[in-house]
Amino acid sequence: MNSLSEKALNFNKMIKVNFDGGDLSSDSGLLVIKEFDEKIGFSQVIKDVVKVFDSVNHTDHKNEDVLLQKIYQNIAGYHADNDADELKNDPVFTTVLNKENLASQPTISRLNTKLDEDTLKQLQKVNEILLDRVYRIEPREHVIFDLDSTNFATFGEQVGACYNSHYQANGYHPLVLFDGLTGDCLKIELRNGNVYTSNGVTNFIEPVLKEYDARYPWVTACIRGDSGFAVPDLYEIAEKFGVNYVIRLKANAVLHKNAAELDALLAKKCQKNAVGYQVLYGEFEYQAGSWNKPRRVVVKIEKPAGELIYKHTFIVTNMALPPKNIVKFYANRGTMENYIKEGKNGFAFDKMSSSEFLTNANKLQLAILAYNLVNWFRRLCLPQNVKGSRIETIRLQLIKIAGKVISTARYIKFKLCSSYLYQKMFWQILSKIEKLPQVA
Repeated sequence: MNSLSEKALNFNKMIKVNFDGGDLSSDSGLLVIKEFDEKIGFSQVIKDVVKVFDSVNHTDHKNEDVLLQKIYQNIAGYHADNDADELKNDPVFTTVLNKENLASQPTISRLNTKLDEDTLKQLQKVNEILLDRVYRIEPREHVIFDLDSTNFATFGEQVGACYNSHYQANGYHPLVLFDGLTGDCLKIELRNGNVYTSNGVTNFIEPVLKEYDARYPWVTACIRGDSGFAVPDLYEIAEKFGVNYVIRLKANAVLHKNAAELDALLAKKCQKNAVGYQVLYGEFEYQAGSWNKPRRVVVKIEKPAGELIYKHTFIVTNMALPPKNIVKFYANRGTMENYIKEGKNGFAFDKMSSSEFLTNANKLQLAILAYNLVNWFRRLCLPQNVKGSRIETIRLQLIKIAGKVISTARYIKFKLCSSYLYQKMFWQILSKIEKLPQVA
């Protein structure tokens, strides 16, 4: 069957369309991500650490190369495995990954079946190694271990997916740990959908605390979490490693009894102004029946404007800050929701497309690596005025650049769009990457 090689358009016969433009890509900005990747040794660490158990010797598409392809596809916004078929000969992807062509969807799907518990641990190790390298570039003095859980909705027969009454949806209920100051994802664990929020939290966080205690003893650390993590084992493990904690408590009759004096003070304030907003902060020593000792509890009591009922916030902590500062510090954990949202919307954290639990867990770890690579790049390489940009903005302004590849005997040249609006930023980023210390 013959196909047209060129066609004039009816609305203007002077315009003709063909596909003789040469090797073009709409993702030329990935070259900058790859330059940063090379600086911190991102791809090399994956190749060195991750060894997928496989009885087949793959010469065209090694397993670690396919994993890197999945990560770079994710960064560019191609989250589905079958997107690989359309990108198979993309000149930017093949250049960045140093391949003649990309692995196809069947090749990726075959690899997915090989990902197991060992692969999961190896990918977690990759994240730890790379975090350490970033810390060597940008030393940390403080870290906030923000704990949370979330819902990954599922719509099939995925192993471990269950109905969660809190979210009123079927899915998984992963445990997540971010640094509240940088947005780095320190750890994530996929869990069955019906487990309680704090299930396994001490086993989850203890290796992280050990790692920071041994490797970064000068860092001041604090665990921050909502009332779902108000379990004594977590307080005790934090105290064991000399880590601060700020964790909300679920209100109960004993806590309200301890706050009675503060309630009376607030009532007096409200006599002068019964309509306006009023708030008081205080603290007291408290020991629940399951606790091994009394602990400091900070309380905030507020009366919203136009209401008669008081609202109480109780927070258990070992920090010495004034009560108002403790409450404010706790309230800042709202940034955690932004990190989770960025992971879901920008990097497909919650796309649990496989029927197998371990396959989905490994896919999640790859998405975490994609997220962190961009987050480190954003923090270390972007100009100050755009450091807060979300991945959608980074893709639009930096990654989605039209480019043409010209190959010569000595060079591969990428001729980028002449009308690209952010050329100055592009060169600034390359300059900043060049100035970063070599840590690979």
